[in-house]
Amino acid sequence: MKGICNFLQGLKPAILMAFAQVAFAAVNVIYKIAIEDGMSMRVATAYRLILASAFTIPLALIFDRKKRPKITRRVIYMTFLCGLFGGSGYLNLYLEALALTSATFVLAMLNLCPGITFIMGIASGFEKLNLRSGEGKAKVIGTITGISGAMLLTFFKGVEINLWSSKINLLHPHQNDNGHMATHHGDSGSKLWGVPCALASCCIFSLWFIIQAKLNEEFPCPHSSAALMSTMGAVQATIFALCVDRDMSQWKLDYGIRLLAVIYPGIVVSGIVVIVYNWCIKMRGPLFASIFNPLQLLLVVIAAYLMLDEKLYLGCVLGAVLIVCGLYAVLWGKGKEMKKKTQLVPFEITRESEAVQVVVTCTPADHDKYVQSFLNQTNTTEKVADDH
Repeated sequence: MKGICNFLQGLKPAILMAFAQVAFAAVNVIYKIAIEDGMSMRVATAYRLILASAFTIPLALIFDRKKRPKITRRVIYMTFLCGLFGGSGYLNLYLEALALTSATFVLAMLNLCPGITFIMGIASGFEKLNLRSGEGKAKVIGTITGISGAMLLTFFKGVEINLWSSKINLLHPHQNDNGHMATHHGDSGSKLWGVPCALASCCIFSLWFIIQAKLNEEFPCPHSSAALMSTMGAVQATIFALCVDRDMSQWKLDYGIRLLAVIYPGIVVSGIVVIVYNWCIKMRGPLFASIFNPLQLLLVVIAAYLMLDEKLYLGCVLGAVLIVCGLYAVLWGKGKEMKKKTQLVPFEITRESEAVQVVVTCTPADHDKYVQSFLNQTNTTEKVADDH
């Protein structure tokens, strides 16, 4: 019985990460339905970040009240950039790409973030291009593979793949005069604008990782940092939405899909799922959490095909496979590097602790005795050397 309990306890992080990926996949379906309903994604972004701010501020006040360092101007500036690149700017571009293309395409492009982050890390000095080591080669090959998959996904269509004949279309697209079904992602001109939006969202989200790493060094309070970032992003997204969407009817939420598109991402994803991520990273490390990302892509592909009437093509499948392979190659290389660093840290800590122990055991009262003993030993050694 105890062995079964231990086995189930070991599965707990994996079960929670699978739940997180299901929650993320559901967000894309909900947003796609809300887009078809006519909801502005700029308004949805503002509401989501407002709810995230309201959720994280109490956590920061509770958990960081005794250990929070001084909030300087530089910290405010960096949290402003984090709110822009990891919040308002990223979400607006991501959701615009989702409106113009398909959920499968946007989420597949999002898996390029580790490779793009690696490139930006080299440019900013956080990463080193070490081609002599196996992990360095893996990260380079993974980045190239992921970019190749993105190009294949964008420019190659191929034959259509039919998995099930009976599907449920939740979008309810309108028919045009010729009787054909018209959807957002079916227009080639809209997809032309959706591709750069998806790429831009990946790039600025990767840039957020770099800025967040610097912010963590200067302001090591995760709850307060998240609260400041959410608040900055909420202010930015609200101002942007008010300037672009001046129709106040867009801000009214009924009891249908629009209310769900605000509450679910704001509380479940930006609240509960973030806590789940933090717990799993604490228990198993960041690499463990990252390897579940392709599961979200698989779930979105299935859900979009069955419920959103998205067509599945050979180029999409091959491109997604290459992107996932590139993702795992980069994560494998990064995991090997982190393992080497953790093997070096204990030795350095041990030497430092030994040095501290030697200093502490030598009290001021015995200082003269130890000095005299050392001088006597030195004189004895020199005398023996002269005799020889």
